[in-house]
Amino acid sequence: MHIPSVVDQVSPEEWQLRCDLAACYRLVALYGWSDLVFTHISARIPGPDHHFLINPYGLMFDEITASSLVKVDQQCNKLIDSPFPVNPAGFVIHSAVHDARHDVGCVLHTHTRSGVAVSAQKGGVLPISQQSTFVLASIAYHDYEGVAFRDDEKPRLVADFGNATYLVLRNHGLLTVGKTIADAFLNMYVFESTCQIQIGAQAGGGELTQVDPRIVKGTAEAMRVQTGSLGGAFVWPALIRKLDRLDGSYRT
Repeated sequence: MHIPSVVDQVSPEEWQLRCDLAACYRLVALYGWSDLVFTHISARIPGPDHHFLINPYGLMFDEITASSLVKVDQQCNKLIDSPFPVNPAGFVIHSAVHDARHDVGCVLHTHTRSGVAVSAQKGGVLPISQQSTFVLASIAYHDYEGVAFRDDEKPRLVADFGNATYLVLRNHGLLTVGKTIADAFLNMYVFESTCQIQIGAQAGGGELTQVDPRIVKGTAEAMRVQTGSLGGAFVWPALIRKLDRLDGSYRT
């Protein structure tokens, strides 16, 4: 599939954002978190207009390139011509978060089996692993209201999410945010690992040992020590090198 390059139609800053977002889609596919064409990652374009980039609906995540990403405004109007539509459910969730959370540069949403399985549990995320302590330090829950294509769900989703980093969409999946694409990806890596560990531990059938609540309260500082002040930027260059060794076509 040939998609004309838009490199000459956007600023250097937007082009770099497009390359990073396309890389994020490819990495999500590589780590097995995609759901055919049905989930989304969006990135805010810096500036006063609240424009953001989202995936072209109908492309698999391992097909997405910097030029194929769709640039939209808060009313879902395409700002650069594209032959691809935008999934209405993806737009509702992502536009709600971008509109309410000006600290957020990227929103990442998945429907993985482990994530959906934990989202269906009344107890939600349990404090049973080191990974879970990072998530529990900044987690929120939003009850399922059906496929998210109605604008009237936005204020409830935003109110439930608050200023958290990790959101469990009950009976639906997982959502993370970050100041950067790298931050949102690293947050989802930790979130997904947490859910996989929880489902695996529960499948073992034995009694689970829970982490002391006092340790959970100190997790934010532990994360800062682990990655320094860089957050996702600490691991992003290595992830890009990994992706480039496999297939660098996301940059087109």
